[in-house]
Amino acid sequence: MNTKGKVVGIIANLVTVKVDGPVSQNEICYIHTNEVKLMAEVIRISKENTYIQVFESTRGLKPGTEVVFTGHMLEATLGPGILSKIYDGLQHDLNKMDGVMLQKGDYTAALDDDKLWEFTPIAKEGDAVVAASWLGEVKENWMPHKIMVPFKFEGSYTVKSIVAKGEYKIYDTVAVLIDEDGKEIPVCMVQKWPVKLPIKSYSEKPRPFKLMETGVRVIDSLNPIVEGGTGFIPGPFGTGKTVLQHALSKQADADMIIVAACGERANEVVEIFAEFPELEDPRTGRKLMERTTIIANTSNMPVAAREASVYTAMTIAEYYRSMGLKILLLADSTSRWAQALREMSNRMEELPGPDAFPMDLPAIISNFYARAGFVFLNNGNSGSVTFVGTVSPAGGNLKEPVTESTKKAARCFYALSQERADRKRYPAIDAVDSYSKYIEYPELQDFIKENVSPEWVDNILLAKNILIKGREAYEQINILGDDGVPVDYHEEFWKSEVIDFVILQQDAFDKIDASSSIERQQYMMKKVLGVYNAKFNFETFEEVNPYFKRIINVCKQMNYSEFKSEPFQNFEKELDGIINEKIMMN
Repeated sequence: MNTKGKVVGIIANLVTVKVDGPVSQNEICYIHTNEVKLMAEVIRISKENTYIQVFESTRGLKPGTEVVFTGHMLEATLGPGILSKIYDGLQHDLNKMDGVMLQKGDYTAALDDDKLWEFTPIAKEGDAVVAASWLGEVKENWMPHKIMVPFKFEGSYTVKSIVAKGEYKIYDTVAVLIDEDGKEIPVCMVQKWPVKLPIKSYSEKPRPFKLMETGVRVIDSLNPIVEGGTGFIPGPFGTGKTVLQHALSKQADADMIIVAACGERANEVVEIFAEFPELEDPRTGRKLMERTTIIANTSNMPVAAREASVYTAMTIAEYYRSMGLKILLLADSTSRWAQALREMSNRMEELPGPDAFPMDLPAIISNFYARAGFVFLNNGNSGSVTFVGTVSPAGGNLKEPVTESTKKAARCFYALSQERADRKRYPAIDAVDSYSKYIEYPELQDFIKENVSPEWVDNILLAKNILIKGREAYEQINILGDDGVPVDYHEEFWKSEVIDFVILQQDAFDKIDASSSIERQQYMMKKVLGVYNAKFNFETFEEVNPYFKRIINVCKQMNYSEFKSEPFQNFEKELDGIINEKIMMN
């Protein structure tokens, strides 16, 4: 028998329930009102009362209302049909809902029960299998979707039978397994998994070591991220967080994109709905939405569902990782997720931390970021979940608790600068303030030396040093005036400007410059470092500015030309000619 209870207290979406039996932490329950059933989750258990957070508005709810507990946690439904879907934080299909506004208690199925899928068996009778072993495959859009042994299965199993190639519905039995006690267990294409528990059905989870190509120069060339890595993008309003996420979703070397819009403004989420289906996928020539799933919870939707949305997105990402795919998970914005945690913590009258956030906020964020990663599967294949979240600090204050807590968990920090955005230098990532801790990993250094270039890491450090020197020179020129500093200061500043304009800045709306391959980035980095290492002969500071502007202009034309094409080579010859004009002869 399911445990039942009665509502005895209501504070917004925090409801106190007196129960008649055992309940567990994070258990799902339903409040049975006259009109609808409201879904909720257990967040605290005391001796007499249980506290639940309701995923819907509690307007009109009264004490005495019956509550029925289900005996299971909040679970994601995993199976074919997730791609191209738009879900809310509880994985209800938003496209199946009627009307313009979401109705209270309106829940829809995550997957289509009636659709037929072309199933191709991978395993065969007599095979020994474990949790996450591949039993078969269906084509989801154009991607291979593996049907796996459910993650909840423990121990070893033997395949007794598996269906022949053909069309089946998701709840049809496709295989029968025998456990170690000889019991027969039917398996279909669908399984469920609690969203707040990480999926650990893999053989090994090493430190990530493979460079992830994003096509964004300021990331790849100065603060690289890896497959299975974690990063975050803090920045004030209007600095280009959303555009940068669009660029990553289009160009990054990933098989599948998951966008979690957790608590963003409704108009921004509507933009995602409107723009993503229209975006062309440069990797396949198809629509980007064909390999994208969106989890949407706007800031005016219930707080508790907003908190659940990031966990639902991560669980879906881990599910596809178990198929041997590379997943890029983008969350916008984790600040709203943290605010949802703060609201619930305050309602439960917990001891507040800095800015009234929960005391354990750093631990919650760290545990979530730790679920990303590169893994080796039990069958020898590999998969990865790369997580990049955005943080929206109030007033651009990067010292606030969410940014500080995320810094401890994420290995890449991409600081968006209001000053760069105001000067129209996009992407507005401040390369000096930003960092990637992956550069320090010996595994990544070895991978880069073998697969990219032995000088790549040294070039990253040199370029950053040049930018720091250029900033220092600029400050001196500002303080003392153009003629109050030696010519060397002007030269140092303009050499850093060459790196800024040619490497850091990128045109997201240009067909060629929107994405830059690692080979091209390496080539252009050598070019600008060649400019830095050249010894120029300037007599007065008036000569420096126009000379380097000519260099920058030609380099930008190279960025807008097809790599190693005839126009590209012509601009390169012109660049070499300009450099030789002022080079100091020994």
